[in-house]
Amino acid sequence: MSTLQDRIAQFRKMATDSPDDDLGHFRLGQLLMEDGQCEDAVKSFRRALEISPTFSKVYQLLGSCLMKLNRRDDAVKVLRDGFTVADERGDNVPREEMTKLLGQLGEPAPVSQRTNRPRGGAAGGGGFECQRPGCFAGTHAKRLAKPPINDELGKLIQEKVCSECWDYWLRNLSVKVINEMRLDLSTEQHCTTYDQIMRETLGLS
Repeated sequence: MSTLQDRIAQFRKMATDSPDDDLGHFRLGQLLMEDGQCEDAVKSFRRALEISPTFSKVYQLLGSCLMKLNRRDDAVKVLRDGFTVADERGDNVPREEMTKLLGQLGEPAPVSQRTNRPRGGAAGGGGFECQRPGCFAGTHAKRLAKPPINDELGKLIQEKVCSECWDYWLRNLSVKVINEMRLDLSTEQHCTTYDQIMRETLGLS
C-alpha cells in the first residue's frame, strides 16, 4: 500500500469513527482528490460542509472537484456560495482562489463586501491570520502569546496558528487522534504519525 493510500485509510477511519468531525472529512476529501478519486472526494467535502457550513476552504476544493468531473453548474453554485462565505469571514486566500476558478468557468465572482479591507482590520479583529483550515475565529483570530512547544515546530505554530485553534487541537482533536488511531506515543513511528496529522490539521504541511 502506498503512502497516500495509507493516509487515505487513516483519515477514512477517523471520518468513520467521528462522523461529525469536519476536519476529518475535509482532510479525507483532500487526499481522495489528490488520488484522483473526485467522486468520493465530493462526498467527503459535502459532509464537511454539512457539519461546518462556514468552512470556506472546503468550498474551494469542492468546486475544483466538480470542475474536474465536468459538473459546471454545480461548480459555479458552490464557488459562488463559497466566495460569499469566505468574503464574510475575511478568508482572503480561499476567496481569491474561488475567483480564479470562476474565471476559468467564464463566470464573474460575486461583488466583495470587504474591498481592500485587510483581514482582522476594519472588522475589529486581532489582525492575525490563522492558517488552520476552517479556523473558528476568522477575523477575530489572536496569536498565541508564546510558542506552545519549545522547539522549531512550536515557533511555527505560534507564527501560523491562532490561540483558539491551538486550544481546540490540544483539548479535543489530539485526544481523538490518539484514541481513534490507537497511537502509542512512546514509539517513534506513532509519534511521527501524530506529528504529521497535527501539521495537516493545523494547516502547517
